[in-house]
Amino acid sequence: MPDRGWQPKLVALDIDGTLLKWVDGAGSTHEEVPAAVHDAVQRVLTAGSYVVLASGRAPHSMTAIADQLGLRDPHVPDGRLWIVASNGSVIVRYPPMEIVHEETFDAAPAVHAVLQRHPDALVAIEERGVGYRVSAPFPEGELGGESIVTRLEDLVSAPVSRVIIRDPQATAEDFVAMAAELGLHGTDYVVGWTAWMDLAPVGVSKASGLRYVAEQLGIGAEDVLAIGDGRNDIEMLTWAGRGVAMGQAVQEVRDAADDVTAQVDEDGAAIELDRWFV
Repeated sequence: MPDRGWQPKLVALDIDGTLLKWVDGAGSTHEEVPAAVHDAVQRVLTAGSYVVLASGRAPHSMTAIADQLGLRDPHVPDGRLWIVASNGSVIVRYPPMEIVHEETFDAAPAVHAVLQRHPDALVAIEERGVGYRVSAPFPEGELGGESIVTRLEDLVSAPVSRVIIRDPQATAEDFVAMAAELGLHGTDYVVGWTAWMDLAPVGVSKASGLRYVAEQLGIGAEDVLAIGDGRNDIEMLTWAGRGVAMGQAVQEVRDAADDVTAQVDEDGAAIELDRWFV
């Protein structure tokens, strides 16, 4: 743990389950930032440190959260933010929305391998600025924006930055076991709280996205505080100088972190920020 005099130059924050509280039994979060979290983030900005949202969400569903938090770049007149979207595959400046870096890959082999094991699973690809193109409708509230039903072969016919595979009839443990057995060569993956899998280019994660942003800002990993709660936060928590897991995180995430804060329902992110920004 850094000594008490340390203060992060960059704070990386996951959104769902870190800033936003879960809706019981709905597989989604309340789209309202709690006051304690908002105020803690404002103290970070007042101190002159950067705040970067790092999420599995698509860019268009992250900007409203940035607006709620009152995020800005404290060092430039126009205040344009950096956002790490789609688990690190897409780097955005905002406002206005500008994609400054994107990693893509051929997802077809991995998608077909997963569907051989879970033939009824749903597949989604981001439709920039609109929502998602999907093989069939996802459970209500799980995807932001509009859903456009599209033939599977059309979904994976060209390189993409990220693929979501979801099987409402399976469990997260089913997907973890399946991914380990398949290997999924040429593709990185992360399994969520449910039977939800994100496929991404090899080597791409929230950590790689944050590394890109930090290099642009001249900040080293040792000066980064990262807070998250999901398996897609593990690389980020390991990379940052201080990685903190939310209290409700699974053991695999807690083990990757330097420390564990309170649960999201107890505003754990605000509690951690208040250790370094008063």
